[in-house]
Amino acid sequence: MSADTPTVLLVEDEPAQREVLAYNLEADGFRALRAEDGEEALLLVDEAMPDLIVLDWMMPNLSGIEVCRRLKSRPETRGIPIIMLSARSEEVDKVRGLETGADDYVIKPYSVAELMARVRTQLRRVRPASTGMRLEYGDIVLDAETHRVSRAGAPLKLGPTEFRLLGTFMEKPGRVWSREQLLDRVWGRDIYVDTRTVDVHIGRLRKALTRHGGDDPLRTVRGAGYALG
Repeated sequence: MSADTPTVLLVEDEPAQREVLAYNLEADGFRALRAEDGEEALLLVDEAMPDLIVLDWMMPNLSGIEVCRRLKSRPETRGIPIIMLSARSEEVDKVRGLETGADDYVIKPYSVAELMARVRTQLRRVRPASTGMRLEYGDIVLDAETHRVSRAGAPLKLGPTEFRLLGTFMEKPGRVWSREQLLDRVWGRDIYVDTRTVDVHIGRLRKALTRHGGDDPLRTVRGAGYALG
């Protein structure tokens, strides 16, 4: 899997169910992380910062609803979409789950195909470049499906790393990314790369974006990192 493969954290205390979901996610091209309880889930979120969480409501010790509440109350994890799984089908339970911050609510027993569709829907919202969508920022257009980039109609030649960097910036214009966050997102946390490598590739991306004229759209934020716009 490439470094920009979306990561989904599965939090489910039933081993068989957890493995079925993990198998289907990986077959769909996602990276699946597994947690069997709420405490492990919170640790994995801090370590891996997944792109999406599939979270079972009923778990021993720390319930899914409490895990959801904690994650949605923290600025650094508030934006991670959470799909809540629950055998509770009452309207009041669904409302409670959504009011706690869950982005979607799926009632058990559920169709795996339906859950996968909901996973893709949430990922399109937070990781559009990774799901083959076309992104636009000003006069820059990135087509993730055809792997082409243009500016003011002129095609740009980008290496694979610069393409992933630009996709990351264009998914969240204005967001400041630290070098460490860019390393995790673009290179992958399992690969050791010096943070200065980020600066080298940012320089290459800037050169490519301004090759046919136009201002440099990338902003260096001293002591913090880089942002688009």
